[in-house]
Amino acid sequence: MVDRLVQRLGVGTSLAEAPPTLRNLPAAPLYEHALRRGEGVLAATGPLVVETGAHTGRSPRDKFVVRESASDGVWWGEVNQPLTPEAFADLHRRLADHLGVGERFVQDLYACADPAYRLRVRVVSETAWSALFARNLFIVPTVEERAADRGREPDVTVLHAPSFAADPAAQGTRSETAIVVSFSRRIVLIAGTGYAGEIKKSIFGVLQYLLPKQGVATMHCSANVGPGGDAALFFGLSGTGKTTLSTDPTRTLVGDDEHGWSDRGVFNFEGGSYAKAIHLSPEAEPDIHRAVLRFGTVLENVVLDPDTREPQFDDASLTENTRAAFPLAFIANATTAGVAGHPCHVVFLTADAFGVLPPVARLSHDQALYWFLSGYTSKLAGTERGVTAPEATFSPCFGAPFLALPPVRYAALLGERLRRHEPACWLVNTGWSGGPYGVGTRIGIAHTRAIVRAIVGGALADVPTAPDPLFGLRVPAACPGVPPAVLQPRSTWPDPAAYDAAAHRLARAFAENFRRFADEVDPSVAGAGPAVDHD
Repeated sequence: MVDRLVQRLGVGTSLAEAPPTLRNLPAAPLYEHALRRGEGVLAATGPLVVETGAHTGRSPRDKFVVRESASDGVWWGEVNQPLTPEAFADLHRRLADHLGVGERFVQDLYACADPAYRLRVRVVSETAWSALFARNLFIVPTVEERAADRGREPDVTVLHAPSFAADPAAQGTRSETAIVVSFSRRIVLIAGTGYAGEIKKSIFGVLQYLLPKQGVATMHCSANVGPGGDAALFFGLSGTGKTTLSTDPTRTLVGDDEHGWSDRGVFNFEGGSYAKAIHLSPEAEPDIHRAVLRFGTVLENVVLDPDTREPQFDDASLTENTRAAFPLAFIANATTAGVAGHPCHVVFLTADAFGVLPPVARLSHDQALYWFLSGYTSKLAGTERGVTAPEATFSPCFGAPFLALPPVRYAALLGERLRRHEPACWLVNTGWSGGPYGVGTRIGIAHTRAIVRAIVGGALADVPTAPDPLFGLRVPAACPGVPPAVLQPRSTWPDPAAYDAAAHRLARAFAENFRRFADEVDPSVAGAGPAVDHD
């Protein structure tokens, strides 16, 4: 009985017995199924609006990796908690049994725009809207590609069952929610959470394990390219501006969240965007605003006006982490190819809640690796369950929750690319100025856009810089479109002594955090941080 259910779900075999009407459906019939099943409602201009229930963000404490020979080298700990093969087998059997009853929705998709690294991904879900989410976020094969793949098995299968509850006592999970990957079986199990972002990020985690073994630097970043082929990368955690700042009408968007950097250049892992929708406006983000209002977009936890069905993007009553999932083709200046050359600029985005860091600074390559391993930003409200206000955090590689290997492995790969291709590296702070969160104000999007355009346009290349006495960052003396006083954070505080105290506290936090890497990296990288006593 179990074997037949597993076969019907397409795990390691064909989907010959699966209902053909529920396999690889495009948006329109998936809408029909979602509406018929009461999974969501239509907004005024066509997007499908759903609520994800108790889980409105990722559940990082419920993520597991099966400890087996195929998981050799995994970065074990809070990010990747071990699960025994026996516990996985029991959870897999029960979850497959659960999915074997009633309707299920299957999508055969790709990850990785570069065919040399392409992964065939099969998503099996109990909800139609989650199938549409997966179709929007990953790469949809062409008719010719589907024909060429006929009879071939997926490289990774995701079994997605939000209504299924894991059994902590029997399966060793922390709760009834579980996100588990087995590298030997190439299976991802997602149970007990309706937050569809777990589908997207589970595949990112798989790629973070597989691709470095092929010499590819895997990166939590967005990417765009200028008319002259000059590519730029934007690293940062959710909410720091990766999507907003890389979506620029003067440049072509390659992707907004996950990329690889190989000997051939940069390539997107995905085919869609999972943009934050809270406070979305046509003035600040016109391209994204147009995209999220289209038919085919999935809006998660966005409140609608009960009479007009118009999205209320400023309403955070369900969560701050409202989201929109749509194909990149919905962005007018996005490339469907998903590839670019080697980057000319690498930008590290941070949202400094203490109001200490400058809006822009140029980094040496050693500083770039220090900041990459530090991954400093503020964890913004709603990105994870239980986070209701910004918190200072250090997330290695600007994406610790998605790392499968130790952080220094990714830093080594990125460092090799920086040395070989010599891009200019920058720090851009999208956080607070004039004081900490609650006292100062957030740096205006107009100023941040002006900074980014000056970076990628070359306007800052020859501007004189002055080193920050504590952090060592080289701060430009001027930037087109930005008042000079804004560039010097100390001058924006009414009390310079209070700024100095806050800056020293943050510098000490950097030094304390980097202790865990100091013995694993080159001394020039370890010494590229703030000038404070490390003892």
